[in-house]
Amino acid sequence: MKAIFLCLLIFPIFIQAQHKISIEVSNVENDNGNICVALYNKSKGFLKFDTVFKSKKEKANTGITKLDLLDIPDGKYAIAIFHDENSNEKLDTNFIGIPKESLGFSYGKLKTFGAPDFEECAFTVNEDKFISVQIK
Repeated sequence: MKAIFLCLLIFPIFIQAQHKISIEVSNVENDNGNICVALYNKSKGFLKFDTVFKSKKEKANTGITKLDLLDIPDGKYAIAIFHDENSNEKLDTNFIGIPKESLGFSYGKLKTFGAPDFEECAFTVNEDKFISVQIK
């Protein structure tokens, strides 16, 4: 009985809080394809497909598309979003690498010659969070 009581006291220490990130994507030009979201939890590999912590896609809605990322532990994160208009599940670019589909980031903005880095886009999650991203 004492062992069970001790386990019940200690167990909550090992349970990490899980949160929801609610994302509102604005400036969606049409309802073709999907809005694709990638959540990163470290700067190394930011914007690389194989280092995504969590991802989700939602049918695009003209104007605003909303979606939620669930079960997110406390931590530092950054988000990259693009409008996959042709539903090929990749960001289409021209021959020199400039995106042909709309994209956006949490807090950071697309630079003249490239994407923002993780630190420019980063935010902390220690409770449920709302993020608004305007894609361009």
